[in-house]
Amino acid sequence: MASKGTAALEAMIEEVTVDAYGDDEQLTGLFTMLKEHLAVPFTTTVLGIEVTVRKIDLIADTIVAVCARGRHRQSLDLLDLPLPTPAPDGAAWIDAYRHWAGR
Repeated sequence: MASKGTAALEAMIEEVTVDAYGDDEQLTGLFTMLKEHLAVPFTTTVLGIEVTVRKIDLIADTIVAVCARGRHRQSLDLLDLPLPTPAPDGAAWIDAYRHWAGR
């Protein structure tokens, strides 16, 4: 996980949620920042298998990573996605999302 202190994460969250009313709007703000700043595609390992994160998406009330291996595709909750070392550019927004979600 990209390492940012709690105060820095809270400042990032405040930046995107200051005008948001409710969790739905806050989630949309975080998703927007992820779309703008997270460098995709990137590779990571899920259950011992290397996959490529092709994009992120907002499905219902969850941000997911759309992962691919060959012709197979799978959406994984971004909260559960293991990040590679080094983390991709913009991964601090994943940390902020996880902090916001209480993870």
